[in-house]
Amino acid sequence: MLNPRRLEILRAVLAAGSINGAARNLSYSPATISQHMAALARETGLVLFEKQGRGIAATDAARELADQAQALLADFGRFERAVADLRGGQGQHLAVACFASAAEQWMPAVVRAVRRLQPNLTVEISLNEPVDGRGRRRPDLGIRTEPADGAGIRLDGYARHELVVEELVAVLPAVHPLAGASEVSLRDLAQQPWVDHDIYDSPIGRIVLGACSAAGFTPRYAARLDDHRAALRLVAAGIGVTVLPRLAVPDLVPGLVTKPLMRPGVSRRIVVHAGQDRRRAALVACAVKQLRASADESTAVA
Repeated sequence: MLNPRRLEILRAVLAAGSINGAARNLSYSPATISQHMAALARETGLVLFEKQGRGIAATDAARELADQAQALLADFGRFERAVADLRGGQGQHLAVACFASAAEQWMPAVVRAVRRLQPNLTVEISLNEPVDGRGRRRPDLGIRTEPADGAGIRLDGYARHELVVEELVAVLPAVHPLAGASEVSLRDLAQQPWVDHDIYDSPIGRIVLGACSAAGFTPRYAARLDDHRAALRLVAAGIGVTVLPRLAVPDLVPGLVTKPLMRPGVSRRIVVHAGQDRRRAALVACAVKQLRASADESTAVA
């Protein structure tokens, strides 16, 4: 059986570029690092390093092994932390994965609700957009964006609940020529410089690009980011325009206006995938109930 610690050391050697560099970073002796790498080579039956001049170089097999080990080590790390939590009597957790605006607008009420039900609970919130990152644990709840007119995605082991269909809006500098219009057509923005808030091509970005394509153009970007709050600052500075869900712009930065989008209208569907672990059923049900209430409130405000 492979030793996970040796896989971690292999990744450390590759990151540092040498045995000696990894030894310094890990506070081990070079001899200890070399012993672990020799043992890993025996366990896998692979040649991990080859002589190169006075030093050694990692083989393609070593790099592939390190890449494949990344997800395994993340899962093993979560397992170790869960064991430590249980040993310390702190095993009550609820893991939520969501996009940034949901974390900002909805999670405070959700955390309050579930902690009323279980006061010793720790709620762990990780972002799954713009990149589907890994949290400490497998999510008990995953809040995601879908195209409003697309087929709903279902995940094994999760119950799917639709929360709301939300309109997207044009966000413009307050001094923009279209700032006084009652509504804006996407075609009106075709020749404008854009600020992209989704450089990693997450679902909301694909929805916006699909709508632009339907309107017959591809946005011309003046700047691209992976944070919608920073994007709003660039729009306020007059660098360009952007399109965002209403949930992402509840309190506008000074110098901005939002306008409904028409011809075509653009919308997204927000869903929550709720884990079906019976041990957390009451907590998950409480969280889903609060998410429904928060989503309804957001719609009413809009």
